Amino acid sequence: MTPPTPFKVLFLCTGNSARSILAEFLLKRLGGERFEVHSAGAAPKGEVHPLALRLLRERFRIPAADARSKSWEEFRDVRFDFVITLCDKARESCPVWPYQPVIAHWGSADPAAVEGSEAEKESAFLKVSMEISRRLELFLALPIEKLDRLRLTALTRGIGEQ
Repeated sequence: MTPPTPFKVLFLCTGNSARSILAEFLLKRLGGERFEVHSAGAAPKGEVHPLALRLLRERFRIPAADARSKSWEEFRDVRFDFVITLCDKARESCPVWPYQPVIAHWGSADPAAVEGSEAEKESAFLKVSMEISRRLELFLALPIEKLDRLRLTALTRGIGEQ
């Protein structure tokens, strides 16, 4: 008996330096082999924000040394089951994905845009990571294999509205 094929998930943000990276690595940890997870950006910054990497390493104990900021063009021909945008700009400019994946928007504030003290910046990253983590827990609780596409789409989109 062969194991089930993992669900392919793509998290999109504009710069692919913070939110989408956090979502990618958190789902990799929480979802295990049930998911194949990627992240990308419309206009990738070319580097991952150091606070995102530090938070993953120190708070969540997730090694993310291989994290990199990349364009969604790399994934043009991948057959994703889910494409989830994490910022409004990515949602507005999201291309049409082949194979009709479930598309949802789970918008979060951009922690990389916070100005202020180091503590304020760290607080913003922690807040967004906890929000993403909670949404992923809700997502993981869905009986994905048992839901029809219409219900799965509605529930996945609803996670971003909570």
